[in-house]
Amino acid sequence: MIRFVIALLAGLILAGCATSGNDPLAPKTVNSVNLKRYQGTWYELARLPMYFQRNCAQSEAHYTLKADGDIAVLNRCLTPDWQWEEVKGTATPQIPGRTDKLWVEFDNWLTTLLPGIAKGEYWVLYVSDDYKTAIVGSPNRRYLWLLSRSSEINAEEREDLLSKARQQGYDTTRLIWRVSDTKMAQTSK
Repeated sequence: MIRFVIALLAGLILAGCATSGNDPLAPKTVNSVNLKRYQGTWYELARLPMYFQRNCAQSEAHYTLKADGDIAVLNRCLTPDWQWEEVKGTATPQIPGRTDKLWVEFDNWLTTLLPGIAKGEYWVLYVSDDYKTAIVGSPNRRYLWLLSRSSEINAEEREDLLSKARQQGYDTTRLIWRVSDTKMAQTSK
């Protein structure tokens, strides 16, 4: 668990150092996210390879809108040996009044010692009208997550998400896909 948190922090520190601001080459975000509709559980369908999720067969994020407008974050990772690892944190808008570009900071010893230093960029690049699928990435294109309200989607929805990610300049050939529940069950036998 400690390794998971340390690795997650290292990745977020690197993401936090990324160039954002008004970079004309940065990916385009959705401009506004209805955080009430965005809260809840999102299943990771696919992600770009990253150190802090290297042992995750399945991942999910649980978001809860707080009274102050920030979002409570609970990220969970199921390892191939059926162990859940989790980390809690908070997402806050990078720009007051904008909900498409967030800073995410996880609760741990590093953020206690150095508040504001270990935070990562969470850019909402796409969210479907019904808030059932989303694409989230970092402006340096090192991090990318394809998300859904369900753990599986049909081929047409999958290709639509891939197409949108490619249009934003992300290398989708390197995506790591969620291990299906069926495959996870087979590995536990």
